[in-house]
Amino acid sequence: METHISWVFIASPLVFKIKKPLNLGFLDFSTLEKRHHFCQRELELNQRLAPEIYLDITPIYKTASGFSFEASGGAIVEYALKMKELPCGWFPNELLAKNLVGEKEINRVIARLHQFYESETPTPEIQEWGTPEKLKISTDENFTQAEPFVGKTISPAAFEAIRHFTNSFYAAKEKLFLERIQQHRIRDCHGDLHLDHIHITPETLSIFDCIEFNDRFRFIDIANDVAFLAMDFDFEGRSDLANLLLHNAAREFQDSGMLKVSDFYKCYRAFVRGKVQSIQGLSMKTTTPEEHANQSARYFRLALRYAVTGSEPLMLVITGRVATGKTSVALQLGTELDWPVFSSDQIRKTMAGLPLTERTPLKRHDEIYSEQTTERTYRKLLEQGLAALQSQSGAVLDATFSSRAHRELLRDECSKANARWEIVELDVDLATIRARLKARDKSADEISDARLEDFEKLNAAYEPSTELLDNLMKVSANDSVSETVKTILFQLAERQLR
Repeated sequence: METHISWVFIASPLVFKIKKPLNLGFLDFSTLEKRHHFCQRELELNQRLAPEIYLDITPIYKTASGFSFEASGGAIVEYALKMKELPCGWFPNELLAKNLVGEKEINRVIARLHQFYESETPTPEIQEWGTPEKLKISTDENFTQAEPFVGKTISPAAFEAIRHFTNSFYAAKEKLFLERIQQHRIRDCHGDLHLDHIHITPETLSIFDCIEFNDRFRFIDIANDVAFLAMDFDFEGRSDLANLLLHNAAREFQDSGMLKVSDFYKCYRAFVRGKVQSIQGLSMKTTTPEEHANQSARYFRLALRYAVTGSEPLMLVITGRVATGKTSVALQLGTELDWPVFSSDQIRKTMAGLPLTERTPLKRHDEIYSEQTTERTYRKLLEQGLAALQSQSGAVLDATFSSRAHRELLRDECSKANARWEIVELDVDLATIRARLKARDKSADEISDARLEDFEKLNAAYEPSTELLDNLMKVSANDSVSETVKTILFQLAERQLR
Protein backbone atom coordinates (compact mmCIF):
# COMPACT_ATOMS: atom_id res chain seq x y z
CA MET A 1 0.00 0.00 0.00
CA GLU A 2 1.13 3.56 -0.64
CA THR A 3 0.45 6.92 0.94
CA HIS A 4 2.00 10.25 -0.05
CA ILE A 5 4.70 9.79 2.63
CA SER A 6 5.07 6.00 3.14
CA TRP A 7 5.10 2.53 1.64
CA VAL A 8 3.39 -0.18 3.66
CA PHE A 9 4.28 -3.82 2.99
CA ILE A 10 1.84 -6.43 4.30
CA ALA A 11 3.48 -9.75 5.14
CA SER A 12 0.83 -11.48 7.23
CA PRO A 13 0.76 -11.57 10.20
CA LEU A 14 3.12 -8.56 10.12
CA VAL A 15 3.22 -5.16 8.44
CA PHE A 16 6.38 -3.17 7.60
CA LYS A 17 6.13 0.58 7.07
CA ILE A 18 8.90 2.50 5.31
CA LYS A 19 9.09 6.29 5.05
CA LYS A 20 9.67 7.88 1.66
CA PRO A 21 12.86 9.96 1.31
CA LEU A 22 11.22 13.37 0.83
CA ASN A 23 10.84 16.83 2.31
CA LEU A 24 7.35 18.39 2.09
CA GLY A 25 8.03 21.36 4.35
CA PHE A 26 5.74 20.18 7.11
CA LEU A 27 7.76 16.93 7.31
CA ASP A 28 11.35 16.04 6.47
CA PHE A 29 12.31 12.40 5.79
CA SER A 30 15.07 13.36 3.38
CA THR A 31 17.96 11.51 5.07
CA LEU A 32 18.36 8.00 6.49
CA GLU A 33 19.12 9.48 9.92
CA LYS A 34 15.89 11.49 9.89
CA ARG A 35 13.85 8.48 8.77
CA HIS A 36 15.37 6.41 11.59
CA HIS A 37 14.58 9.16 14.10
CA PHE A 38 10.97 9.46 13.00
CA CYS A 39 10.53 5.67 12.97
CA GLN A 40 11.54 5.73 16.63
CA ARG A 41 9.19 8.63 17.34
CA GLU A 42 6.33 6.83 15.57
CA LEU A 43 6.94 3.71 17.65
CA GLU A 44 7.05 5.61 20.96
CA LEU A 45 4.07 7.87 20.29
CA ASN A 46 1.78 5.16 18.94
CA GLN A 47 2.48 2.82 21.82
CA ARG A 48 0.41 5.26 23.89
CA LEU A 49 -2.83 4.18 22.18
CA ALA A 50 -1.91 0.95 20.37
CA PRO A 51 0.95 -0.85 22.19
CA GLU A 52 -0.29 -4.20 20.88
CA ILE A 53 0.27 -3.13 17.26
CA TYR A 54 3.61 -1.27 17.31
CA LEU A 55 6.37 -3.82 17.84
CA ASP A 56 9.85 -2.65 16.84
CA ILE A 57 12.16 -0.84 14.40
CA THR A 58 13.82 -3.17 11.90
CA PRO A 59 16.96 -2.20 9.88
CA ILE A 60 17.06 -3.11 6.20
CA TYR A 61 20.46 -4.08 4.79
CA LYS A 62 21.83 -3.95 1.26
CA THR A 63 23.55 -7.23 0.42
CA ALA A 64 25.07 -8.72 -2.71
CA SER A 65 21.80 -10.50 -3.48
CA GLY A 66 19.49 -7.58 -2.73
CA PHE A 67 17.78 -6.23 0.39
CA SER A 68 17.54 -8.21 3.62
CA PHE A 69 16.47 -7.97 7.25
CA GLU A 70 19.64 -9.99 8.02
CA ALA A 71 22.91 -8.05 8.43
CA SER A 72 25.17 -10.48 6.51
CA GLY A 73 27.89 -7.87 6.36
CA GLY A 74 25.78 -5.39 4.41
CA ALA A 75 25.18 -1.72 5.15
CA ILE A 76 21.94 -0.36 6.64
CA VAL A 77 20.12 1.47 3.85
CA GLU A 78 16.65 1.87 5.36
CA TYR A 79 14.54 1.34 8.48
CA ALA A 80 11.09 -0.20 8.71
CA LEU A 81 8.50 0.11 11.45
CA LYS A 82 7.42 -3.41 12.34
CA MET A 83 3.75 -3.78 13.25
CA LYS A 84 1.10 -6.40 13.83
CA GLU A 85 -1.40 -6.74 11.01
CA LEU A 86 -4.99 -5.81 11.83
CA PRO A 87 -7.66 -8.14 10.40
CA CYS A 88 -9.88 -6.74 7.65
CA GLY A 89 -13.57 -6.17 8.21
CA TRP A 90 -13.24 -4.16 11.42
CA PHE A 91 -12.23 -0.73 10.20
CA PRO A 92 -15.02 1.87 10.61
CA ASN A 93 -15.46 2.42 6.86
CA GLU A 94 -16.05 -1.31 6.45
CA LEU A 95 -18.45 -1.32 9.39
CA LEU A 96 -20.27 1.74 8.05
CA ALA A 97 -20.93 -0.09 4.80
CA LYS A 98 -22.74 -2.77 6.83
CA ASN A 99 -24.46 -0.17 9.06
CA LEU A 100 -22.63 -1.55 12.09
CA VAL A 101 -21.50 1.75 13.65
CA GLY A 102 -23.81 3.14 16.32
CA GLU A 103 -23.76 4.85 19.70
CA LYS A 104 -22.13 1.87 21.41
CA GLU A 105 -19.11 1.97 19.07
CA ILE A 106 -18.94 5.77 19.21
CA ASN A 107 -18.91 5.72 23.02
CA ARG A 108 -16.15 3.08 23.10
CA VAL A 109 -13.94 5.38 21.00
CA ILE A 110 -14.82 8.38 23.18
CA ALA A 111 -13.99 6.48 26.39
CA ARG A 112 -10.59 5.42 25.03
CA LEU A 113 -9.83 8.97 23.89
CA HIS A 114 -10.90 10.41 27.23
CA GLN A 115 -8.54 8.08 29.07
CA PHE A 116 -5.76 8.99 26.63
CA TYR A 117 -6.25 12.77 26.88
CA GLU A 118 -6.37 12.61 30.67
CA SER A 119 -3.04 10.77 30.69
CA GLU A 120 -1.31 13.56 28.73
CA THR A 121 0.07 16.49 30.75
CA PRO A 122 -0.73 19.94 29.28
CA THR A 123 2.69 21.62 29.67
CA PRO A 124 3.19 25.35 28.93
CA GLU A 125 5.10 24.41 25.75
CA ILE A 126 2.13 22.38 24.53
CA GLN A 127 -0.53 24.86 25.60
CA GLU A 128 0.96 27.80 23.71
CA TRP A 129 0.01 25.96 20.49
CA GLY A 130 -3.62 26.74 21.33
CA THR A 131 -3.17 30.49 20.74
CA PRO A 132 -4.45 32.01 17.48
CA GLU A 133 -0.88 33.10 16.64
CA LYS A 134 0.42 29.52 16.83
CA LEU A 135 -2.61 27.98 15.16
CA LYS A 136 -2.23 30.43 12.30
CA ILE A 137 1.19 28.93 11.49
CA SER A 138 -0.52 25.70 10.46
CA THR A 139 -3.49 27.27 8.65
CA ASP A 140 -1.30 29.77 6.76
CA GLU A 141 0.96 26.88 5.76
CA ASN A 142 -2.06 24.96 4.47
CA PHE A 143 -3.25 27.87 2.33
CA THR A 144 0.23 28.35 0.86
CA GLN A 145 0.59 24.65 0.07
CA ALA A 146 -2.91 24.49 -1.47
CA GLU A 147 -2.41 27.52 -3.76
CA PRO A 148 -1.09 25.38 -6.69
CA PHE A 149 -4.43 23.54 -6.70
CA VAL A 150 -6.64 26.65 -6.95
CA GLY A 151 -8.66 26.40 -10.14
CA LYS A 152 -8.03 22.64 -10.24
CA THR A 153 -9.39 20.89 -7.17
CA ILE A 154 -10.66 24.03 -5.40
CA SER A 155 -12.25 27.11 -6.95
CA PRO A 156 -10.76 30.59 -6.36
CA ALA A 157 -13.97 31.70 -4.61
CA ALA A 158 -13.97 28.69 -2.25
CA PHE A 159 -10.27 29.11 -1.45
CA GLU A 160 -10.70 32.80 -0.60
CA ALA A 161 -13.90 32.23 1.40
CA ILE A 162 -12.31 29.50 3.55
CA ARG A 163 -9.25 31.65 4.19
CA HIS A 164 -11.46 34.62 5.03
CA PHE A 165 -13.52 32.53 7.48
CA THR A 166 -10.41 31.07 9.12
CA ASN A 167 -8.62 34.37 9.68
CA SER A 168 -11.81 36.16 10.73
CA PHE A 169 -12.55 33.39 13.25
CA TYR A 170 -9.19 33.97 14.95
CA ALA A 171 -9.96 37.67 15.33
CA ALA A 172 -13.59 37.27 16.41
CA LYS A 173 -13.08 34.33 18.79
CA GLU A 174 -9.71 35.07 20.40
CA LYS A 175 -11.27 34.97 23.86
CA LEU A 176 -12.64 31.49 23.15
CA PHE A 177 -9.19 30.16 22.17
CA LEU A 178 -7.69 31.60 25.36
CA GLU A 179 -10.47 30.01 27.44
CA ARG A 180 -9.61 26.64 25.88
CA ILE A 181 -6.00 27.08 27.05
CA GLN A 182 -7.08 28.09 30.57
CA GLN A 183 -9.27 24.98 30.74
CA HIS A 184 -6.22 22.83 29.78
CA ARG A 185 -7.87 21.55 26.60
CA ILE A 186 -4.59 21.70 24.64
CA ARG A 187 -2.81 18.34 24.96
CA ASP A 188 -0.36 16.09 23.13
CA CYS A 189 -3.08 14.43 21.03
CA HIS A 190 -3.24 11.94 18.17
CA GLY A 191 -3.19 14.56 15.40
CA ASP A 192 -4.50 12.37 12.57
CA LEU A 193 -7.66 10.91 14.05
CA HIS A 194 -9.73 9.74 11.11
CA LEU A 195 -11.73 6.62 10.35
CA ASP A 196 -8.87 4.74 8.66
CA HIS A 197 -6.84 4.96 11.89
CA ILE A 198 -9.34 3.14 14.09
CA HIS A 199 -9.87 -0.62 14.32
CA ILE A 200 -12.79 -1.80 16.43
CA THR A 201 -13.85 -5.40 17.04
CA PRO A 202 -16.33 -6.64 19.68
CA GLU A 203 -13.36 -7.35 21.97
CA THR A 204 -10.65 -4.85 20.98
CA LEU A 205 -10.21 -1.19 20.07
CA SER A 206 -7.05 0.18 18.47
CA ILE A 207 -6.35 3.81 17.56
CA PHE A 208 -3.12 4.01 15.59
CA ASP A 209 -0.95 6.01 13.16
CA CYS A 210 -0.71 9.27 15.10
CA ILE A 211 1.42 12.14 13.80
CA GLU A 212 5.10 11.67 14.56
CA PHE A 213 6.80 13.96 12.04
CA ASN A 214 5.74 17.35 13.43
CA ASP A 215 4.93 17.98 17.09
CA ARG A 216 2.74 21.03 16.42
CA PHE A 217 0.27 18.80 14.55
CA ARG A 218 -0.23 16.85 17.80
CA PHE A 219 -0.02 19.75 20.28
CA ILE A 220 -3.64 20.68 19.66
CA ASP A 221 -7.02 21.24 21.25
CA ILE A 222 -8.77 17.93 21.98
CA ALA A 223 -11.70 19.48 20.05
CA ASN A 224 -9.42 19.68 17.01
CA ASP A 225 -8.56 15.98 17.37
CA VAL A 226 -12.19 14.86 17.73
CA ALA A 227 -13.33 17.21 14.93
CA PHE A 228 -11.21 15.25 12.44
CA LEU A 229 -13.21 12.10 13.18
CA ALA A 230 -16.51 14.02 13.06
CA MET A 231 -15.53 15.53 9.70
CA ASP A 232 -14.81 12.04 8.38
CA PHE A 233 -18.31 10.90 9.35
CA ASP A 234 -19.75 13.95 7.56
CA PHE A 235 -17.67 13.10 4.49
CA GLU A 236 -19.09 9.58 4.48
CA GLY A 237 -22.63 10.97 4.57
CA ARG A 238 -23.17 10.13 8.25
CA SER A 239 -23.69 13.51 9.85
CA ASP A 240 -25.90 11.77 12.41
CA LEU A 241 -22.81 9.94 13.72
CA ALA A 242 -20.71 13.11 13.53
CA ASN A 243 -23.21 14.96 15.72
CA LEU A 244 -23.51 12.00 18.08
CA LEU A 245 -19.71 11.85 18.44
CA LEU A 246 -19.35 15.56 19.20
CA HIS A 247 -22.25 15.82 21.64
CA ASN A 248 -21.34 12.63 23.52
CA ALA A 249 -17.67 13.62 23.65
CA ALA A 250 -18.56 17.09 24.96
CA ARG A 251 -20.63 15.45 27.70
CA GLU A 252 -18.02 12.78 28.54
CA PHE A 253 -15.18 15.33 28.65
CA GLN A 254 -17.38 17.87 30.50
CA ASP A 255 -16.49 20.30 27.73
CA SER A 256 -19.48 22.22 26.35
CA GLY A 257 -17.07 24.68 24.69
CA MET A 258 -16.00 21.92 22.30
CA LEU A 259 -19.16 22.51 20.27
CA LYS A 260 -18.31 26.22 19.85
CA VAL A 261 -15.09 25.43 17.96
CA SER A 262 -16.02 22.16 16.25
CA ASP A 263 -17.07 23.70 12.90
CA PHE A 264 -13.87 25.76 12.78
CA TYR A 265 -11.75 22.67 13.33
CA LYS A 266 -13.83 20.54 10.97
CA CYS A 267 -13.23 23.17 8.29
CA TYR A 268 -9.49 23.02 9.00
CA ARG A 269 -9.46 19.22 8.86
CA ALA A 270 -11.46 18.99 5.62
CA PHE A 271 -9.14 21.55 4.01
CA VAL A 272 -6.07 19.55 5.09
CA ARG A 273 -7.54 16.38 3.60
CA GLY A 274 -8.29 18.23 0.36
CA LYS A 275 -4.69 19.44 0.23
CA VAL A 276 -3.25 16.00 1.00
CA GLN A 277 -5.41 14.33 -1.65
CA SER A 278 -4.23 16.92 -4.17
CA ILE A 279 -0.59 16.23 -3.27
CA GLN A 280 -1.18 12.49 -3.51
CA GLY A 281 -2.57 12.93 -7.00
CA LEU A 282 0.83 14.30 -8.04
CA SER A 283 3.12 11.99 -6.06
CA MET A 284 1.53 8.53 -5.90
CA LYS A 285 2.03 5.97 -8.65
CA THR A 286 -0.36 3.27 -7.43
CA THR A 287 -3.57 5.24 -8.00
CA THR A 288 -4.91 7.50 -10.76
CA PRO A 289 -4.66 11.32 -10.46
CA GLU A 290 -8.40 11.59 -11.25
CA GLU A 291 -9.23 9.48 -8.21
CA HIS A 292 -7.39 11.89 -5.91
CA ALA A 293 -8.67 14.98 -7.71
CA ASN A 294 -12.29 13.89 -7.17
CA GLN A 295 -11.69 13.12 -3.49
CA SER A 296 -9.80 16.37 -3.04
CA ALA A 297 -12.62 18.42 -4.59
CA ARG A 298 -15.14 16.73 -2.27
CA TYR A 299 -13.07 17.56 0.80
CA PHE A 300 -12.60 21.18 -0.29
CA ARG A 301 -16.36 21.57 -0.87
CA LEU A 302 -16.98 20.15 2.60
CA ALA A 303 -14.50 22.65 4.07
CA LEU A 304 -16.37 25.45 2.28
CA ARG A 305 -19.70 24.32 3.69
CA TYR A 306 -18.31 24.38 7.24
CA ALA A 307 -16.93 27.87 6.60
CA VAL A 308 -20.06 29.45 5.17
CA THR A 309 -23.00 27.48 6.60
CA GLY A 310 -21.68 25.33 9.48
CA SER A 311 -22.70 21.74 10.08
CA GLU A 312 -26.47 22.12 10.15
CA PRO A 313 -28.46 21.93 6.87
CA LEU A 314 -29.36 25.28 5.30
CA MET A 315 -31.90 26.48 2.75
CA LEU A 316 -30.19 29.23 0.73
CA VAL A 317 -32.73 31.32 -1.20
CA ILE A 318 -31.54 33.52 -4.08
CA THR A 319 -34.08 36.28 -4.77
CA GLY A 320 -34.27 39.63 -6.53
CA ARG A 321 -35.98 41.50 -9.31
CA VAL A 322 -36.22 40.05 -12.80
CA ALA A 323 -32.87 39.62 -14.66
CA THR A 324 -30.64 40.19 -11.62
CA GLY A 325 -28.77 36.96 -12.39
CA LYS A 326 -30.50 34.74 -9.84
CA THR A 327 -30.32 31.54 -11.90
CA SER A 328 -26.64 31.89 -12.83
CA VAL A 329 -25.68 32.75 -9.24
CA ALA A 330 -27.82 29.95 -7.79
CA LEU A 331 -26.31 27.35 -10.14
CA GLN A 332 -22.74 28.38 -9.32
CA LEU A 333 -23.48 28.34 -5.58
CA GLY A 334 -24.95 24.88 -6.03
CA THR A 335 -21.73 23.77 -7.71
CA GLU A 336 -19.50 25.36 -5.05
CA LEU A 337 -21.44 23.80 -2.17
CA ASP A 338 -22.42 20.58 -3.95
CA TRP A 339 -26.09 21.30 -3.26
CA PRO A 340 -29.15 20.72 -5.48
CA VAL A 341 -30.70 23.84 -7.05
CA PHE A 342 -34.47 24.26 -7.46
CA SER A 343 -35.90 26.90 -9.80
CA SER A 344 -39.41 28.36 -9.73
CA ASP A 345 -39.28 28.97 -13.51
CA GLN A 346 -38.43 25.34 -14.13
CA ILE A 347 -41.08 24.04 -11.73
CA ARG A 348 -43.76 26.32 -13.21
CA LYS A 349 -43.14 25.10 -16.77
CA THR A 350 -42.74 21.46 -15.76
CA MET A 351 -46.09 21.47 -13.93
CA ALA A 352 -47.70 23.02 -17.03
CA GLY A 353 -46.11 20.48 -19.38
CA LEU A 354 -44.25 23.18 -21.32
CA PRO A 355 -40.76 22.87 -22.90
CA LEU A 356 -38.30 24.58 -20.57
CA THR A 357 -36.45 26.71 -23.11
CA GLU A 358 -39.45 27.83 -25.15
CA ARG A 359 -41.44 30.93 -24.22
CA THR A 360 -44.93 30.24 -22.94
CA PRO A 361 -47.54 30.84 -25.68
CA LEU A 362 -49.53 34.04 -25.15
CA LYS A 363 -52.81 32.12 -25.05
CA ARG A 364 -51.60 30.26 -21.92
CA HIS A 365 -49.92 33.22 -20.28
CA ASP A 366 -52.78 34.17 -17.96
CA GLU A 367 -53.17 30.54 -16.87
CA ILE A 368 -49.44 29.89 -16.24
CA TYR A 369 -48.90 33.17 -14.36
CA SER A 370 -52.17 33.23 -12.43
CA GLU A 371 -52.09 33.67 -8.66
CA GLN A 372 -53.26 30.08 -8.25
CA THR A 373 -50.46 28.64 -10.42
CA THR A 374 -47.88 30.89 -8.78
CA GLU A 375 -49.02 29.71 -5.33
CA ARG A 376 -48.70 26.06 -6.43
CA THR A 377 -45.25 26.81 -7.91
CA TYR A 378 -43.90 28.30 -4.68
CA ARG A 379 -45.34 25.51 -2.56
CA LYS A 380 -43.73 22.92 -4.86
CA LEU A 381 -40.44 24.83 -4.75
CA LEU A 382 -40.40 24.80 -0.95
CA GLU A 383 -41.51 21.17 -0.84
CA GLN A 384 -38.59 20.11 -3.04
CA GLY A 385 -36.09 22.22 -1.14
CA LEU A 386 -37.17 20.96 2.29
CA ALA A 387 -37.18 17.36 1.05
CA ALA A 388 -33.58 17.80 -0.12
CA LEU A 389 -32.55 18.93 3.37
CA GLN A 390 -33.46 15.49 4.67
CA SER A 391 -30.60 13.89 2.74
CA GLN A 392 -28.31 16.80 1.81
CA SER A 393 -26.44 19.40 3.84
CA GLY A 394 -28.29 22.16 2.02
CA ALA A 395 -30.28 23.30 -0.99
CA VAL A 396 -30.44 26.43 -3.16
CA LEU A 397 -33.76 27.96 -4.25
CA ASP A 398 -33.92 30.25 -7.29
CA ALA A 399 -37.04 32.48 -7.38
CA THR A 400 -37.98 36.15 -7.22
CA PHE A 401 -40.05 35.80 -4.01
CA SER A 402 -41.35 39.18 -5.11
CA SER A 403 -44.26 39.31 -2.65
CA ARG A 404 -44.32 39.38 1.14
CA ALA A 405 -46.89 36.59 1.03
CA HIS A 406 -44.42 34.23 -0.64
CA ARG A 407 -41.67 35.18 1.81
CA GLU A 408 -44.07 34.54 4.70
CA LEU A 409 -44.79 31.14 3.18
CA LEU A 410 -41.03 30.47 3.09
CA ARG A 411 -40.63 31.50 6.72
CA ASP A 412 -43.65 29.50 7.89
CA GLU A 413 -42.75 26.30 6.01
CA CYS A 414 -39.13 26.43 7.21
CA SER A 415 -40.31 27.06 10.75
CA LYS A 416 -42.65 24.05 10.63
CA ALA A 417 -39.80 21.88 9.30
CA ASN A 418 -37.35 23.36 11.85
CA ALA A 419 -35.08 24.24 8.90
CA ARG A 420 -32.45 26.99 8.80
CA TRP A 421 -32.78 29.47 5.93
CA GLU A 422 -31.09 32.56 4.53
CA ILE A 423 -32.26 34.90 1.77
CA VAL A 424 -29.81 36.58 -0.61
CA GLU A 425 -31.48 39.46 -2.45
CA LEU A 426 -29.53 40.37 -5.58
CA ASP A 427 -29.47 44.02 -6.61
CA VAL A 428 -28.62 45.25 -10.12
CA ASP A 429 -28.99 48.74 -11.60
CA LEU A 430 -31.99 49.17 -13.88
CA ALA A 431 -29.94 49.83 -17.02
CA THR A 432 -28.17 46.49 -16.64
CA ILE A 433 -31.50 44.73 -16.05
CA ARG A 434 -32.92 46.20 -19.25
CA ALA A 435 -29.80 45.17 -21.21
CA ARG A 436 -30.01 41.62 -19.87
CA LEU A 437 -33.71 41.34 -20.72
CA LYS A 438 -33.07 42.57 -24.25
CA ALA A 439 -30.28 39.97 -24.67
CA ARG A 440 -32.67 37.14 -23.76
CA ASP A 441 -34.26 37.32 -27.19
CA LYS A 442 -31.04 35.90 -28.64
CA SER A 443 -30.56 33.18 -25.99
CA ALA A 444 -31.50 29.62 -26.90
CA ASP A 445 -31.38 28.18 -23.39
CA GLU A 446 -33.33 30.80 -21.40
CA ILE A 447 -36.03 29.27 -19.20
CA SER A 448 -37.58 32.48 -17.87
CA ASP A 449 -40.39 34.01 -19.96
CA ALA A 450 -39.66 37.58 -18.79
CA ARG A 451 -38.52 39.99 -21.52
CA LEU A 452 -37.92 43.72 -21.84
CA GLU A 453 -41.60 44.45 -22.58
CA ASP A 454 -42.55 42.85 -19.24
CA PHE A 455 -40.09 44.87 -17.15
CA GLU A 456 -42.23 47.83 -16.03
CA LYS A 457 -45.06 45.58 -14.87
CA LEU A 458 -42.77 43.12 -13.06
CA ASN A 459 -40.69 45.87 -11.51
CA ALA A 460 -43.79 47.66 -10.17
CA ALA A 461 -45.06 44.42 -8.63
CA TYR A 462 -41.80 43.67 -6.80
CA GLU A 463 -42.03 44.22 -3.04
CA PRO A 464 -38.56 44.75 -1.48
CA SER A 465 -37.72 42.42 1.43
CA THR A 466 -37.82 45.20 4.02
CA GLU A 467 -39.66 43.02 6.57
CA LEU A 468 -36.72 40.56 6.76
CA LEU A 469 -33.93 41.40 9.16
CA ASP A 470 -31.96 38.46 10.54
CA ASN A 471 -32.27 36.22 7.48
CA LEU A 472 -31.58 38.74 4.70
CA MET A 473 -28.38 39.59 2.83
CA LYS A 474 -28.43 42.21 0.09
CA VAL A 475 -25.72 41.71 -2.52
CA SER A 476 -24.87 43.77 -5.60
CA ALA A 477 -24.83 41.59 -8.72
CA ASN A 478 -23.55 44.19 -11.18
CA ASP A 479 -20.20 42.37 -11.40
CA SER A 480 -19.52 38.93 -12.88
CA VAL A 481 -21.30 35.85 -11.55
CA SER A 482 -18.06 34.57 -9.97
CA GLU A 483 -17.52 37.87 -8.12
CA THR A 484 -21.13 37.89 -6.91
CA VAL A 485 -20.80 34.30 -5.67
CA LYS A 486 -17.55 35.15 -3.87
CA THR A 487 -19.27 38.11 -2.14
CA ILE A 488 -22.14 35.85 -1.02
CA LEU A 489 -19.73 33.24 0.34
CA PHE A 490 -17.82 35.93 2.26
CA GLN A 491 -21.02 37.33 3.78
CA LEU A 492 -22.21 33.85 4.76
CA ALA A 493 -18.83 33.18 6.39
CA GLU A 494 -19.11 36.40 8.40
CA ARG A 495 -22.54 35.31 9.64
CA GLN A 496 -20.88 32.19 11.06
CA LEU A 497 -18.88 34.43 13.39
CA ARG A 498 -21.89 35.88 15.18
